[in-house]
Amino acid sequence: MPPLTTALIAVCVGIALWSGLLWSMIGVDPSRVETIIFNIKPLLFTDVFPDTGVEAIMDGDFWRLLTPVFLHFGLAHIVFNMLWLWQLGGPLERRLGSPEFLTLIVVVGVLSNLAQYFFKPESLFGGMSGVVYALLGYFWMQGRFNPQFGMALRQPIVVMMLTWFVVCWLGVVGNIANMAHTAGLILGVVWGYISACVRYPR
Repeated sequence: MPPLTTALIAVCVGIALWSGLLWSMIGVDPSRVETIIFNIKPLLFTDVFPDTGVEAIMDGDFWRLLTPVFLHFGLAHIVFNMLWLWQLGGPLERRLGSPEFLTLIVVVGVLSNLAQYFFKPESLFGGMSGVVYALLGYFWMQGRFNPQFGMALRQPIVVMMLTWFVVCWLGVVGNIANMAHTAGLILGVVWGYISACVRYPR
């Protein structure tokens, strides 16, 4: 069991249960919306509510730069993100080790959240999708440029996730944190390429 990947999934599911988001996802007790908002406010990075944006960061709420990755606003959102996190994150954690994997998660989480915030500060965003796309990009580059990596993504997986990436940008599936996806994918590609070339130069 990859400990960090397992812990990340547990945190996401735990927050969904604790905050009431999960019950909202499956349509149970919609009257708890105000309670849910109150519960998740300390984890948000957005201008939708007072004291949850850049001003909050400047006042010392630095955790907001990362914590939106643990929030999910739909059942499909959390299910698919957790499945992809397990499929991509587990093998990568075992390959890199938990400390390096944690560094990747934190850096990508913070930067993808910043990208989404500055692209659309009035949006209510969250989810592990930016991190998942970073893992995709990392795997992709390692598989192409590092023959000693020992793992590679099957082409249909890459095609499927990139197709979903484009579909989201087309705006036909609702409110999606597209800039977080984009930043995550770019960071994963760059990180994976540099890691492959530095560690295993041709």
